[in-house]
Amino acid sequence: MTSVTTGAFNLPEHLAAKADPMLIVGDEQHFAVIAERLEQLVAGLTERLDVQRKAAGRAGQQALERDLEIHRLTARLRLLRRFGLDLCLGRIVAADDPEPVYLGRIGLTDGAGDRLLLDWRAPAAGPFFGATHANPMGLASRRRYRWTGRRVSDYWDEVFTPDGLEGHAALDDQSAFIASLGSSRSPRMRDVLSTIQADQDAIIRAGSRGALVVDGGPGTGKTVVALHRAAYLLYSDARLARGGGVLFVGPHPAYLAYVADVLPSLGEESVQTCTLRDLVAEGAMAASETAPDVAGLKSSAQLVNAVESAVRLYEQPPAAGMTVETHWADVWLSADDWADAFDAADPGVPHNEARDEVWEELVGILIDRHDEDVPRDQLRRSLLRNEQLTSTFDRAWPLLDPAGLVADLWSAPDFLRRCAPWLKTDEVRMLQRGDPRAWTVSDLPFLDAARQRIGDPEEPRRRHRLQAAIAAEREQRAMVMDHLISADDSEMLLMSILRGQDLQNTLVDDTSLASADTDLLAGPFAHVIVDEAQELTDAEWQMLLRRCPSRSFTVVGDRAQARHGFTESWQERLGRVGLRNIGSASLSINYRTPSEVMAEAEPVIRAAIPDANVPTSVRSSGIPVGYGSTSELGAMLDAWLAVHADGIACVIGDPTFEPTPRVRSLSPAHVKGLEFDLVVLVDPETFGTGIEGAVDRYVAMTRATQQLVILTGT
Repeated sequence: MTSVTTGAFNLPEHLAAKADPMLIVGDEQHFAVIAERLEQLVAGLTERLDVQRKAAGRAGQQALERDLEIHRLTARLRLLRRFGLDLCLGRIVAADDPEPVYLGRIGLTDGAGDRLLLDWRAPAAGPFFGATHANPMGLASRRRYRWTGRRVSDYWDEVFTPDGLEGHAALDDQSAFIASLGSSRSPRMRDVLSTIQADQDAIIRAGSRGALVVDGGPGTGKTVVALHRAAYLLYSDARLARGGGVLFVGPHPAYLAYVADVLPSLGEESVQTCTLRDLVAEGAMAASETAPDVAGLKSSAQLVNAVESAVRLYEQPPAAGMTVETHWADVWLSADDWADAFDAADPGVPHNEARDEVWEELVGILIDRHDEDVPRDQLRRSLLRNEQLTSTFDRAWPLLDPAGLVADLWSAPDFLRRCAPWLKTDEVRMLQRGDPRAWTVSDLPFLDAARQRIGDPEEPRRRHRLQAAIAAEREQRAMVMDHLISADDSEMLLMSILRGQDLQNTLVDDTSLASADTDLLAGPFAHVIVDEAQELTDAEWQMLLRRCPSRSFTVVGDRAQARHGFTESWQERLGRVGLRNIGSASLSINYRTPSEVMAEAEPVIRAAIPDANVPTSVRSSGIPVGYGSTSELGAMLDAWLAVHADGIACVIGDPTFEPTPRVRSLSPAHVKGLEFDLVVLVDPETFGTGIEGAVDRYVAMTRATQQLVILTGT
């Protein structure tokens, strides 16, 4: 196929009219300036990165700052090298100003500070996404680019004023967006930033106070909105950047792999992404809960609260007093003294870490009862060696293992009854199992609650080792300073300044001695975005609420895609789990699924959920839904691959089918959030009965962007 190539433009022959210099000369000139500036920036960043990497070895805070700077420079350099000129999304021209404003994935200025690209998240960029003919938002025209191999392979113009026709070649409304919908899929989510629609952009730019529910059926762009909203909020809301950043929670690993490129392509690499399983160490190996009754019981937030009751049983002060013997005197420690010491624990500190606070308070009480002539350090060491005192304290406030505590709930009926007295006898028996550590997905909220409440069992030991290392470091430095001072024979005795407390504090860098790894998913986060949120149980919601004290959430989902039913409203469900100030937005246009497929899918879900929010498709593929026998699967896929040089297919419902680079094989439960050019359902009636089966069939059918084929064994 021939093409018309001029500078940054590489248009196919059938678009030769768009290559008219009168239409693109301004773009060519602007792109040339951007290219020169990018070359300068890449060179400068490369040089600064080399300097940082070659910097002399540092420790503590300096080392941390150096690593953060290297990370920042590397991320910026990676983005510039990845995109080049295609950082530019398009341009807008205001009705009262003929000078075009070019928009980019990031903001860009030239050496003099003049703007070359306006960041797409800036308020002034809003009309590029939100302008319509009914509300042009002050625009005269808008141009969107399609980039292929870092060259413009097409562009589309829209005008909003009668005099805006001059100098524009492609005036078919929505052409840029509709054309992009028909493009072939790949293993990663395609780039759609330049074609964000007005209804989607309004949600992306909504404020972050409280909880925002984004409800929409298949293909309405919920995932697109969620990802772009994460990048937008980090740019626009300084509170999020200061307060812990953003956590993005997806439904399964395949989904996270599919969307992995989106946030980096938007200039954001600080968003933490995960599934619920990733929040707990045991999640990777947890099996599905096979007993529906057990899963139902464990889905309750009330039962998760049994973890708190269980921990409190291990924080009970002794009911009787005791005499504490020391080398100098015997001291009476009453039951009230024990209670006062236990009350000293900060409620926000995990059990294992609060143990030190309680011990220090207990020791302080005993020291205050002693003769003032007794050296406090010696008395403290004596109390630490008092076997009766320490053993009593260990029994009253022991170090706990989070997983062990949860295992006790599922293996000791009397313990579970004490922690959850509302449970019936048969429910307590139902929750017991032979191997209490055979973790299931339903156990994860309990393990998470236990870890948050108890803390890492190794943390006190690490802290004590750190304190000992710091003390040894200070002692060693003190010896060196004493030697230097004693050997100083200068007239002004300059070495004496080493005794200054400020200088001594700087000589020992506590941060350089820390070794514990940071749990990046532990929080707290300033904002949490949850996709496919209709699947979360009340217990699973608690895992996320613990990580976001501000209760700032974006909740993305579709009640009609809830595999276990969703009879409440979003307000009712979220209010019950603890969210307040709940706003809502609805997406009702299906941009992904062809009308031919939706015509087949709609009756499937309405049979089970009559009031399902079924969106309206805006496009037709011209390909009717196909039917056939499972014996035709191989031949049908071969024929499709022969005709289609690119694109991705997916076989859903046949666990025996071996995937290939261009044909995936997934279960109905693992296709949410994904999309494929061709979807082949194998025996969909075997997906299940009731709401779960209907939802699985509906979700699987609506993954198709071009063609759906249904195969049965008969």
